[in-house]
This record gives sequence, C-alpha cells and structure tokens, in this order.
Amino acid sequence: RAPGAENGAQFIHLTYRGPSSAPGARRASIALVGKGLTYDSGGYNLKAGPGSMIEKMKFDCGGAAAVLGAARAVAALELPDLDCHFVVAACENMISAEAMRPGDILTASNGKTIEVANTDAEGRLTLADALIYAETECDPDALVDVATLTGACVVALGNLVAGLFATDDALAAQLDQAATHAGEHLWRLPLHDDYDDLIKSKIADLKNVGGRPAGSITAALFLKHFVSRPWAHLDIAGPVWDDKLDAATGFGVATLVEFLQARAAAAADLDAKGHPSEKPADDH
Repeated sequence: RAPGAENGAQFIHLTYRGPSSAPGARRASIALVGKGLTYDSGGYNLKAGPGSMIEKMKFDCGGAAAVLGAARAVAALELPDLDCHFVVAACENMISAEAMRPGDILTASNGKTIEVANTDAEGRLTLADALIYAETECDPDALVDVATLTGACVVALGNLVAGLFATDDALAAQLDQAATHAGEHLWRLPLHDDYDDLIKSKIADLKNVGGRPAGSITAALFLKHFVSRPWAHLDIAGPVWDDKLDAATGFGVATLVEFLQARAAAAADLDAKGHPSEKPADDH
C-alpha cells in the first residue's frame, strides 16, 4: 500500500522460462528485484534545500527500470537454461493525511516490525517485502536487488560507480565480472555486522535508518534482514542519471543480462549431480 499517494501501488512479477539447450540440462534460477519508487517527495521528511534533487525524483524507479529492461532483453535473446523472476513493488512516496509518519511502526510480510525513523528512507521498506516475496514465492538459487537507495553511496563512489553488497563471495564475483564485460562499474562495499547496531530500534525489531555514518552499509544491512539465500544488492543511486544529458542512463541492464547469461551457461554445464559435464571431443 501507498496510502499517501493518489496513484495506487502496483506489485509486478514477471517470469521468464527459457528453452533448454539439451534434454535434462540443469537450469539457473534467479530472482531480480528492483526498487520502483515512481516519484519520491521524501514524505513528511520532505526533500528540501539545495542538493535534495526533489525535481529529479522520477529516477527513483531506476532499479525497477533496470530489472524490467533486463527482462525485455532476456526475452529478446531467448536465453536458454534460465528461469528468472523479475519483481517490482511500484509506488509513490507522497504527503497526505493518510501518509506514513515519522515514528510509525510497520510490520513487514515476514512479521518483522520496523520503526519509520525517516519517511525518506522508504525504498528499503518496499524492497523488504519484495525480497521476502521473491525468496518465498519464486524459490530462486540467488537474489539480486537493484536500487537507487542512498545518497551516501553517491558521496562514496560518485556518479560512475555503483555499490555492490553481497552475502556470497561467488555471487559478488559473478556480478563484478558481468559488469566488467558490460562496461559498467561496480565496487564492493562491506556488510560489517557491527554496524547492525545502528539500525536496532527500542520499540521495534528494526528502524529504517541508522544515521549519517555508513549510510549505504546500514541500508544494505537493513535489506539483509529480509533474505536468507545468496543475495546481492546494487546501489545505483550515482550512475542512474547523467547530469550532462539530464537523462537516465539505463545503468544495470547490461550487467544483469551478462550475469544471467553466465549463470545459465554455468548451470547447463553441470550434470544432474552438480559436477561439470563431459563435453564430446571436437571432431577434428
């Protein structure tokens, strides 16, 4: 729900099931989740003052755009040996008598309670439920979310590099390699558990912000509470927009497609027991 907005929220779930390259070929199963704030005013913690970029907040759906762009590309390429789910919780963050307020307590779909310490940290609230849904309903081997999540990541990495967080080293390496092949730039940042104390609440299980220090890390740690399988988070707040062109860049689409191609190829190259399959010798 987005009770503060006149336009209703929409939950999007697209499924791609590619052809099999051979009878009995193993398949990759991936869920991609995109942050889909179609406009973000900041809510009662209104984006105000120089640098707030409230006039550009249509780009807060850049993560969802990357995920849906990847869906279109994968379908056009007819990638084999791949089952992929594309999940977006789309809504606006607006102000009205019905809007959430600072200090409200929300309950996520897995039962965890969240203190809304700042209404302008709304994207992680929508992503929490989207990640829960993707993991429980889609049963993927791994999840990747893409989000214009934090200004802190822009301060750290600028406008050309996205932040990469992951609970699985192999998944992080696969995404980094995919980005290199795609000509996009990722930089892995830590998920230090010690910073988890910053998002503990005295009146709920979690609070949705942890203060200014390590802002991109605490945002990623918040999301980590809603996944249990191998997961990666791409914070694309910097490279989502080109200020010179005053236009969106489409950042992330190429990386996601490269990643999905590699995962599908690796899955198909395993036999039923998970061992590398023996390929027939070339007839030369």
